[in-house]
Amino acid sequence: MTTLIPREPYSQVELDRLYPRDLKLQLVQVFLRHGERTPVSSRFQNAGLAPYWPYCNVARQMIQMASSNKDITSWNGFQWRRKLETVGSKDESVVAVGATGDIEGIWQRRMEGLLTANSQHGELTDKGRETTFALGQRLRHLYVDQLGFMPKIKSDTEDMYLRATPIPRALESLQQAFWGMYPASARTQDFPPPVIVARSVSEETLFPNEGNCRRFRQLARLFADKASLKWNNSEKMDYINTRISKWMPESSPRVAVNGHPQLCGIMDTINATDAHGPATKLPSEFYDRKLRDYIDEISVDEWFTGYAESHEYRKLGIGALLGDAVDRMVSTAVEGGWRSETSASGSSSPDHGKAIKFAMSGCHDTTLAAILTSMGAFDGKWPPFTSSVAIELFSRAEQDPTNTTVPVPKKSGLFSSLTASSSSTTTPSQLARTPLSSLPESTKPLLRTHYVRIRYNDRPVRIPGCAAKPQNHFPGDETFCTLEAFKEIVDKFTPQSWRDECLQNIGEGLYGKDESEKSIAGF
Repeated sequence: MTTLIPREPYSQVELDRLYPRDLKLQLVQVFLRHGERTPVSSRFQNAGLAPYWPYCNVARQMIQMASSNKDITSWNGFQWRRKLETVGSKDESVVAVGATGDIEGIWQRRMEGLLTANSQHGELTDKGRETTFALGQRLRHLYVDQLGFMPKIKSDTEDMYLRATPIPRALESLQQAFWGMYPASARTQDFPPPVIVARSVSEETLFPNEGNCRRFRQLARLFADKASLKWNNSEKMDYINTRISKWMPESSPRVAVNGHPQLCGIMDTINATDAHGPATKLPSEFYDRKLRDYIDEISVDEWFTGYAESHEYRKLGIGALLGDAVDRMVSTAVEGGWRSETSASGSSSPDHGKAIKFAMSGCHDTTLAAILTSMGAFDGKWPPFTSSVAIELFSRAEQDPTNTTVPVPKKSGLFSSLTASSSSTTTPSQLARTPLSSLPESTKPLLRTHYVRIRYNDRPVRIPGCAAKPQNHFPGDETFCTLEAFKEIVDKFTPQSWRDECLQNIGEGLYGKDESEKSIAGF
């Protein structure tokens, strides 16, 4: 499947079952794949595929990073405030501080530039903008209209955390989803530009970062080689070749996992063309259902089997991101709220520093599949455009988290000096990257009375490590995992220092020295 066909909004009966009265929603973290885009490389022009695609009409108005109204006939520059995030001494997320102590180098920014009306490689198209805007509308319908979890009208984004990878299509998709959730009619007149968090590419963990994690890149290549040996001479690959090998280049006449183009690249072009209009279609053989199923199966095996088979692959590919997600939930449960200095606006508003309730991150298919596979919850199908994973944190309804917080020692050093002059900044949690076994005993009851659920494209998923034992999930519903059990699973593949561990085990082969434990997500 290329384009996500969203399910209908939850009925009241479904809503009552999915959000029981015994539980109170505390924090939502949404990871969304960007919308429909052009292929990341030019392929199959010999099959009649145009090298330039006519699906980026917004470029005619000279706005590169653009946001739309609902009908996408008019466009507005997306004003936003940019902050940088980095990694602290315990691998936790912290705000990047400049040489003069500044934490926000550009306060208000319009991303403008001259583009042609043709889409470039890997660029979000008009349809991609439509589907990500629609995702934001669905998020609004659920979390604002149906659940009342988020306010109908926003005067700022102090209780939100917005982040995107450095890839433009991820940032644009995040912007579209935000506007869908909070359109102009739902923002006050004095609504300030929201902060969007970014990281240096060398420290980015919002996608599996092969380019800047040497050991992970090595593992990815080894798993790709393993897939090549498994599939290149298989009956399924033979079938693929009978259908489309005639369009392969003379220098690489046979379709293969490691061919030129690679099989996953062929899938990329097929999916991108299938998502758009007749002006950019391949010959009919490329859309043969059996061929596409085989290509999807083989590509999923090449890219994502490592998360199921290798503890080290999980740790370096997605462990840091899931570690962040867990840290945020633990802070919410134990400290009465997760607060992010990076996402705060830095204004003198009395609301500054309030707990974050809703996080939304623009990312990629590889992010979503890595999250789901590492938790044992992947359906084995490549994530369609505009797919999303929502990680929801609940507390028991009779429990007031603000009255059960555990005192955490204050930090000293750089951040204490930064916060001394302004009460509007917060420090990173002392609980960041603290494994379950090292947490104070006083925190354990709180983790047992908070529950985590993952919804993938609006469907709750079952995490085997939580479902296996009654004490690990909410009574009567295995999709609600106790925060304690969820953290215990993620702790097993959360790196203590992602940058350092990316340089370990170099040359150790497919399974490194720490591969004595190969079971995934508790099963």
